[in-house]
Amino acid sequence: MKALASFQTGNASRYLTMLCSHFGNKVEAKCDGNEGWVKFPFGRCEMTADSSQLEMRAVADDQPQLDDVVRIVTSHLERFAFRENPILDWQIPSK
Repeated sequence: MKALASFQTGNASRYLTMLCSHFGNKVEAKCDGNEGWVKFPFGRCEMTADSSQLEMRAVADDQPQLDDVVRIVTSHLERFAFRENPILDWQIPSK
């Protein structure tokens, strides 16, 4: 299963780096320029940054695990980007 969200911001690369660095203290994570990912025991989040937005793709085997990935990534981005008050609208793409 997967879910997609994007956050319109001029600080996308900064938030990508912060998320990967923070999560990398506890789980496997990698940030390479404007792309990065975090591998949780229950799923994964892949991220891409450009000059105007941070795109996120959460992936997990089932809905409860996907919900965990979405919840954790969202809560951390909200904390890191609190000045911008991110509102993420995660979408489940149709097959």
